[in-house]
Amino acid sequence: MRNPEELGIAGRVARAFINSKLTPLIILASIAVGAFSIWQLPREEEPQIIVPMIDIFVQMPGASAKEVEERVTKPMEKLLWEIPGVEYIYSTSMPGRSMAIVRFYVGEDEEDAIVRLNQKMFANFDLIPPGASPPLIKPRSIDDVPILALTFWSERYDDFQLRQVAGQVHDVVKQVPDVSVVEIIGGQRREVRVTLDAQRLAAYNLTPLQV
Repeated sequence: MRNPEELGIAGRVARAFINSKLTPLIILASIAVGAFSIWQLPREEEPQIIVPMIDIFVQMPGASAKEVEERVTKPMEKLLWEIPGVEYIYSTSMPGRSMAIVRFYVGEDEEDAIVRLNQKMFANFDLIPPGASPPLIKPRSIDDVPILALTFWSERYDDFQLRQVAGQVHDVVKQVPDVSVVEIIGGQRREVRVTLDAQRLAAYNLTPLQV
């Protein structure tokens, strides 16, 4: 056993607590204060965290992903970074389409964030490149997180038939209570091809654009 004179400060403090009759009272008081603090601490089963998030979609039919990135996505990002309160910007460039997700700081007022973003975009409509559509702005909530993603794949059916199957699943899932949004991505959409008869158009003195 070590000589008490060789104990350091920590050792002497520990020895004092071990030998003191007040130590049990201090421990009980600490437990009581902790239990009281837990009991009084406000808590919610599902606390609401305000994090404004806004999706922006711009269409540019016929443009490659690289062209969309250079002419739409990058200039749009520069404008979005000028908005006060923006924390992150996530962007994606695809053939004929650009998408940006703007996330504001936690606690920013959602309505004010939407107003600031709309004002910034509308004030720069003159910068929209030829062939690009006006931006589609859709606010989203932090609770709008997909909880189910289904991928349809087949060696027997083509992309159009797979989209039809996905459409049937879409209708079933949409009927489930408390489901907010169901979206189908990919596949071949139904198209209608119209063939014009040049002779009959001439007989009626019509152009293809007038049909």
